[in-house]
Amino acid sequence: MKKQLTYLLIAITILSCSHADKKKDDSSTVFKYNEMAGITSLDPAAARSFENIWVVNQIYNGLVQMNDSLHVEPSIAKSWNISKDGLTYTFNLNTNVFFHDNKCFAEGKGRKVLASDFVFSFNRLLDATVSSAISLLSHVNTNDQKGFEALNDSIFIIHLTKPFTPFLGILTMKYFSVIPKEAIEVYGVDFRRNPIGTGPFKFKMWEEGSKMVLIKNENYFEFEGSNRLPYLDAVSISFIKDKETSFFNFLQGDIDMVSGIDAINTDKVLTPNGTLKDIYKTKYTLQTQPYLKTDYLGFLIDENQVTLKNSPSKNKALRQAISYGFDRKKMVRYLRKNLGVPATAGFIPPGLPSFDSKKVKGYDYNPDKVKELLFLAGFPDGKGLPEISLATTEQYLELAEYIQSQLSEFGIKIKIDVQKASVLTEAIANSKVKFFRKSWVADYPDEENFLSLFYSKNWSPKGFNYTHYYNSQFDQLYERSQEELNDSIRYDYYRQMDQLLMEDVPVTPIYYDQVVRLVQKNINGLTSNSMNILSLKKVKKN
Repeated sequence: MKKQLTYLLIAITILSCSHADKKKDDSSTVFKYNEMAGITSLDPAAARSFENIWVVNQIYNGLVQMNDSLHVEPSIAKSWNISKDGLTYTFNLNTNVFFHDNKCFAEGKGRKVLASDFVFSFNRLLDATVSSAISLLSHVNTNDQKGFEALNDSIFIIHLTKPFTPFLGILTMKYFSVIPKEAIEVYGVDFRRNPIGTGPFKFKMWEEGSKMVLIKNENYFEFEGSNRLPYLDAVSISFIKDKETSFFNFLQGDIDMVSGIDAINTDKVLTPNGTLKDIYKTKYTLQTQPYLKTDYLGFLIDENQVTLKNSPSKNKALRQAISYGFDRKKMVRYLRKNLGVPATAGFIPPGLPSFDSKKVKGYDYNPDKVKELLFLAGFPDGKGLPEISLATTEQYLELAEYIQSQLSEFGIKIKIDVQKASVLTEAIANSKVKFFRKSWVADYPDEENFLSLFYSKNWSPKGFNYTHYYNSQFDQLYERSQEELNDSIRYDYYRQMDQLLMEDVPVTPIYYDQVVRLVQKNINGLTSNSMNILSLKKVKKN
């Protein structure tokens, strides 16, 4: 009897513990989102795609960070100073920032971040086999690796060879996160799967193609008032590739947020004007705002490209005719439910200081102009004009078909060439396609980032001037703008360059995109910004 009583007590204890554990699990807050495109690396040196950037932003910190108004704020650097000549950046580091605990450290305990850690992290980016960020450091004085200097444990200095106004904004990119040397020594190339940073969340597990989990960093250095961040206990990321399945999971409450118009069943939840239908207003929050992203049609216009000898894309008047030949307003209204802005100004999108649709004139639908320009191009009413191939992806097929239909009314025959995204990206970079649909998303919030696509020294395949545009006046303005410290003068340079692009037409902007997020009502503190960066450190889940 005594033995049976003992077993009973043990059983009650186990059940009580299980119930307590379940209660504890139920009280934990986990933010869940799906990443259809997948994640390739958790190394900040590989933070090139949005998918990688979003998760890397939860794990790491850099010297500085961008707030939702796109202003640079302190992060690990509590303050900084830029010399009058714009060549020396001195950062004073916060002295209570620690790396996440990991076996690569003595006794598995994360150590304090030092200025020398930034020297190591930044010098690592100068290796082109490690990161594509090397192009962002072209202004750094890298002779004898003296561009990055640790004056002591808490003062880090960067030396430039010439002034570069956007440089501080560039440092907010996740490439420039701090990592410990010990982690690279222990994990090597496997650091991509074994990240160690200082961020609000630390790595727990990753089943590639299935699930990733990050857990709360209990020793995170940032506070909101008297509250240590973050508020969430964990972040869970799924990798469901099918849009409908992912969105169904959101409707079921198994996902807390879906992002981007391509991830949302817009017909189901949105009105034709792009607002939430009444029946969903009590369930979800729709977040929309301008996005520093321009979708465009690009033309390869290299004068020395043999394959372009008889290409219509070399004909400036024809490129202008195409630019006038489709109605962007109808496109945005009917194909995107007004989630976006018709791009009738320049390549620089709204949200950047120099944007001014009154000073930079682009293209709007104008049938008379199309006919006039086709005549000037030598193809009156499209007669004698060969069929033009437009390369795009399945995701943008409907948009391409819309453009095809509208241009056909003027005798401009478009053949749509649908390619896989990875294949098309490589083809564009290697000048294998003459006419293509593409988009450019800001890497950092400065117009220079958009205009750099057309600087002649950035020709692909080594650079990203995919159109091979060359204009000596544009190049001169671009070089002047990089060193100009006066904002109003620099913005004027930007607008002059943007207008040159519209006149020469290496690209024709289609629309300026919008950040679109659909969020469950029990999520609070999830803000958005025009860089579309995901920050979860201040998010609460009720």
